[in-house]
Amino acid sequence: MTTVDPATVAAASRGAAPRRELEVVGTRRRGRGWGLTALLALASLTVLVPLYFAVVMAFKTPEQAVRGTGFAPPWPLNWASFADAWTLTGFARAFAVSTLVTAASVAGCLLLASWASYAIVRNWEHRLFRYSYVYLLAAMFIPFPVVALPQVKLTALLGLDDPGGVALLHVMFQLSFSVLLYSAFLRSVPAELEESARMDGASTWQVFWRIVFPLLAPMNATVGIFAFLASWNDYMMPSLITADQTLQTIPVVQKIFQLAFSTDYNVAFASYLMAMAPTIVVYVLAQRWVMSGVTRGAIK
Repeated sequence: MTTVDPATVAAASRGAAPRRELEVVGTRRRGRGWGLTALLALASLTVLVPLYFAVVMAFKTPEQAVRGTGFAPPWPLNWASFADAWTLTGFARAFAVSTLVTAASVAGCLLLASWASYAIVRNWEHRLFRYSYVYLLAAMFIPFPVVALPQVKLTALLGLDDPGGVALLHVMFQLSFSVLLYSAFLRSVPAELEESARMDGASTWQVFWRIVFPLLAPMNATVGIFAFLASWNDYMMPSLITADQTLQTIPVVQKIFQLAFSTDYNVAFASYLMAMAPTIVVYVLAQRWVMSGVTRGAIK
């Protein structure tokens, strides 16, 4: 007859308990992971279903567009809708105007926001710079419709009722959020790097462009993408500021076309896809920089 050592039994029971706890925790985490996956899948349908509907409608003929539910795939594919949309909306001119306005907005936002943030962070002990930071953040809570009428009158008086004025206002209204992101990131940049450069005779301008600005590459990408999306998709500001209707941006042209040709569904959706394409391409290619830049700024 074999005897069992009580110490051995106790040790085995102590080892089994943590294993059972780990198994329970693992089961709970897997269940929670499947639940989050299902929730994200349902949320993605709110984007994928309208996008599918837009693509399907754009490739249909006028007869196919008015038949059925709209979700039936088109066959044969009708590419003429894109040619019609290109001609009827004056897409080439609107695309050029939107590109110039967006490029100027992104460049101006990157330069002004990085300069302002660097000055604020490195001179935080001075009251004026702290007040300037609070002033810029307070501007985030002022939506454009509240100051729309004064802005329209001011740009008209200064002769800025054109795409150039729109780009300038885009920079100003995006400046607050950009300074917030840059400031959070700059606080993680060691000041010792700048001090060593100053000991070698570098000026403030040289320190910023040769040391600080290259370190801001992740945040530059993040701020640039946010500025691009805000400027490219803006409808209200160009529609109110720009006096010459031939120099309107794509969102305004799309709205005018929708009002004039609301029954040509296939041509309308083709124009929507052409206007949407640059935004989708830019975001898909640069989304990892957006997330990494925001994460670094938030953590550091």
